[in-house]
Amino acid sequence: MKAHIFVLVVLLGINPVSYLFSSELLAQSNPVKVVVTDLLIDGNPSSVRIENYLGEKINACIHKRVMEQDISHLIAPFYHKTESYRWQSEFLGKWLLGAVLSYRYNQNPILLDSIQKGVAGLVESQSPDGYIGNYSPDAQLQQWDIWGRKYSMLGLLSYYDLTKDKKVLATCKKAADHLMTQVGPDKTDIVSTGNYYGMASSSVLEPIVFLYCRTGDTRYLEFAKYIVGQWETAAGPNLISKALKGIPVGDRFPHPTLVNETWFGAKNGQKAYEMMSCYEGLLEIYKLTNDPLYLNAVEKTVKNIMETEINIAGSGSAFECWYHGKTRQTVPTYHTMETCVTMTWMKLCQALLRLTGNPRYADQMEITAYNSLLASMKEDASQIAKYSPLEGQRHSGEEQCGMHINCCNANGPRAFALLPQFALMQSSDKKDIFINLYTDLKAEVILASNKKVSIVQETNYPQDGEIRLKIDPAKAETFSIALRIPSWSKKNSIKIGEEEMENIVPETYYKITRVWKKGDVITLNLDVRGRLIHQDNHVAVVKGPVALARDSRFNDGFIDQTAQIVTHEDIYVDLNPVAEKKDWNWMSYAIPLILGTDLEGEGKEPKQVYFCDFASAGNTWSPNVRYRVWIPETLNVMNKAYVPYNK
Repeated sequence: MKAHIFVLVVLLGINPVSYLFSSELLAQSNPVKVVVTDLLIDGNPSSVRIENYLGEKINACIHKRVMEQDISHLIAPFYHKTESYRWQSEFLGKWLLGAVLSYRYNQNPILLDSIQKGVAGLVESQSPDGYIGNYSPDAQLQQWDIWGRKYSMLGLLSYYDLTKDKKVLATCKKAADHLMTQVGPDKTDIVSTGNYYGMASSSVLEPIVFLYCRTGDTRYLEFAKYIVGQWETAAGPNLISKALKGIPVGDRFPHPTLVNETWFGAKNGQKAYEMMSCYEGLLEIYKLTNDPLYLNAVEKTVKNIMETEINIAGSGSAFECWYHGKTRQTVPTYHTMETCVTMTWMKLCQALLRLTGNPRYADQMEITAYNSLLASMKEDASQIAKYSPLEGQRHSGEEQCGMHINCCNANGPRAFALLPQFALMQSSDKKDIFINLYTDLKAEVILASNKKVSIVQETNYPQDGEIRLKIDPAKAETFSIALRIPSWSKKNSIKIGEEEMENIVPETYYKITRVWKKGDVITLNLDVRGRLIHQDNHVAVVKGPVALARDSRFNDGFIDQTAQIVTHEDIYVDLNPVAEKKDWNWMSYAIPLILGTDLEGEGKEPKQVYFCDFASAGNTWSPNVRYRVWIPETLNVMNKAYVPYNK
C-alpha cells in the first residue's frame, strides 16, 4: 500500500519527503494516538424530541417501516449459504443500523426486542470458520458477498456500541478475521472481488476501521491501509488519484452500456452509493492517520458531487450512477434519485460536518431531508420508494433477491433516524451548541460543566421563517449557541430579547457567546420567500429549502403546460397560501403563472396555479396522480434576458 501511495504522491506533484514525514512516519510511530478529532459531535438522540410534521414522519417511519419488519424473514438467508450472485445478506445489517439509531431516539422496548432477535440470528448463523453470509463456499468473494459481510459487521458493531455486549464484538472480530484469511497481501486482491472496480467489496473499509478503534488490534489498521492502497492499483477505482486530479465523479471511467453488460457489474466506476460508502471509510482512516490526501480526496469529491450531481431535491444518480445529473435534471430520466444514494449522501455530509464544522454540509442535509428523503416515503409510511423522480408518478420498488424487501426499504429508515442526532450538535469540548435543524423540537444538552441546558424550539418553518428558541440552563452559565444560517437565506435577523444582532452571513454559523439565563429567548428570522431557479428553458420554485411541485390532484389544468411565472426583484415570486388546505399535502401555495403560448386570449392574464411541497407530490403512489417540479418556460423573444440563437 505504501508503494502505491508514494507513487501517487509523486504523480500529483506533492513533495514525498514532507508527505512521508507528515503522515506515514507519524502514523507508524503511534497509530492509536495520532487521531484527528471531530470538531462537532452528534447530539444525543434520546434527549431530543422532534415534533410537528417532520417529527410525525420520523415516528411513522420507525413504527411502520422499522418496527413492522419481519426479522425472521431477514435472518433466514444466513442459514442457507447457497447464494452465488445476489445480495440478500445486506438487508438484515441495514435494518439493524436503522433500528439501533431509531431505538436510540425512541427507547421503545419492543423495538429493542426485535434488534436483539436480529443480532442473535446473525451470531448464531456464523460458521465455525467465522464466515457470516449466505454465499456457498465456492462462490465466496464473488458479486455481493463482501458487501453483505460489511453490513453484517456494521450491524453488529452498532449493537455493540449500544450494549457493550462482548460476545457480539467477538463475533464481529471473528468475521473480520475470516475475511482476512481470504483477502489481502499474497491472497485475493480485494478490488478484484465484487462489482464496480471493487468499490462494493472495499467499502468494508469502514467496519474494519471501526473494529480497530474498538479493539486496538493493529491487524485491522494494517488491513484498512491495504484496502486503501488497492484502490490505486491498475485494477482499482482510483478513488484518491482521480479525486485529487479533479475528475468529475460522472467521468471517472468509460461509460458502461447495457450492450456489454457492465452497468451493474465489475467495470462501472460511476456507481454512486458504493463510491460514497468507500469515502465514508476513508474519512474514518483519515482520523487515525492524519493523512491530508485522504481528507482532500473526500472533500474534492463531495464538492464535485454538489456542483455536478445533486439536484434541486437534494439527491442524485440515474440507474444508481453519477451522470452529470445536476445539469440534466430538467430532462425526464429513468430511475433517478435512488433512496440508497439519498441516505448515503446524507451520511457522508454528516461525517464531513462532524469533522470540519463546515455548515455547507448541514445545508445539504437539510435540503435532502425536506425533499428527496421525505418524498421517498409513502404517505402511510409503509414503504420507501426505490426512486423519486422530479416528475411523473411515484411507485414502490421491486422486491429483490426472492425476498419481500429491497435495498431502499432496508436503507431509507437510516436517513430518517439520522435527523435527531443532526438536529442539535455540540463542539468536541461541549462548550458550544450548534443548531442545525429548524423545526418544533425539545432537547436537553449536557455542557462540559455537566450542567443541563433545556432548549425548546417553536416554529412553523419552513412555511414561516420565524424560529423562537427558549434557552433554559439549569443555572446561569457562559456558553455559545451557534445558529446555522443557510446559504440560500439572504435576509436574516436575530434578536435576543429586544437586542438586535448584526453581521449575519449566509452559509455560516452565527455564534452567540454570553451568560445565558433561564428564560432567554432567541428569535431567528430566515428568508423563506419563494424564489425561482432557471435552467435550460425550465423554471422551478423553491421556498427556503423546499422545492415545490405541481400535482394533478389540484385539478387546475394541464401540469405539463408551458408557463411564465410572474416574479418581482428578478427571482422572487409571491406564494399565496391555499385557503382550504388539502389533507394530502404539507404545504400548498397559489402562484401567478401566465400559461401557454396565447397572449391574445385567456392566456394573457396570470392565473393562480397550485403548487405543493415536493415530498407531498404524488405521495399516494397512485398511477392516476402526476406531478412535476420543473415547469417548461414559454420563450419570449422580447424579453431582455432572451439570448439570440447563434448559428
